[in-house]
Amino acid sequence: MKALFDSVSIRTSRMTTKAYSTSFSLGILGLDKKYHDPIYAIYGFVRFADEIVDTFEDYPQKELLERFWKDTYLALDEKISLNPILNSFQQVVNAFNIDRDLIETFLKSMEMDLYKNDYDEEGYKAYILGSAEVVGLMCLKVFVDGDEKRYQELKKPAMQLGSAFQKINFLRDLHADYHALGRTYFPGVDLNEFNERVKAEIEADIDIDFKAGYEGIKQLPKGARFGVYIAYVYYYSLFKKICNTHADIILNERVRISNKRKYGLFLSSYVRHTINWI
Repeated sequence: MKALFDSVSIRTSRMTTKAYSTSFSLGILGLDKKYHDPIYAIYGFVRFADEIVDTFEDYPQKELLERFWKDTYLALDEKISLNPILNSFQQVVNAFNIDRDLIETFLKSMEMDLYKNDYDEEGYKAYILGSAEVVGLMCLKVFVDGDEKRYQELKKPAMQLGSAFQKINFLRDLHADYHALGRTYFPGVDLNEFNERVKAEIEADIDIDFKAGYEGIKQLPKGARFGVYIAYVYYYSLFKKICNTHADIILNERVRISNKRKYGLFLSSYVRHTINWI
């Protein structure tokens, strides 16, 4: 029975999420149970594609990404894949009518990581759109469950929240991206001259996205609101820690939020949610 294979597939996506991201795993736990498996499936898909371009440097990354890209569309068309991550993902895409343009845009951003070492303003915006904003839109498709009017209303803040998350990732990973992968995402920023002024300009831009994203969270369906709010609280905590860390340190080490702190944020967020302070 395919149902058994489907069950194994979603367990694979669930395991992948928990192995790679404590913060998003906690966020998913805050969602209504009906959203858990679809969001695990989206995260698993995104994570596998990202792994190809970020960590498989000893393997033919271009060919692996091309194969993953082709296999993704075969899974969507045939409604099955022997890759359990893609099998879970195709079910979600087909069940929630996730636009293929979103998937294509995401995969193109992954391809950019194979060739781009630094970005101009246009490339920076294109990368953030594909690597973060459309992922937020995939999740939003699940949250609104076919309500196109609500999707359109929440589309912009969902994109801005994804943008804020990604820009924080860029700041957090500044050292590793540059020294290990040779990448510089922020346009016009010479890391040899990265200083408090440059950092403050980036932070001001992130703050704008954060505020818009928070307004969108308040309008999400009730079953989705708390889980997305948890992710927001975690990233905002990381953002404030980065803001309070000197540029020289940001440039030379990765700023982290401990797992203990993450669990504390989860509990405090639950209290705020329970008394309707979100």
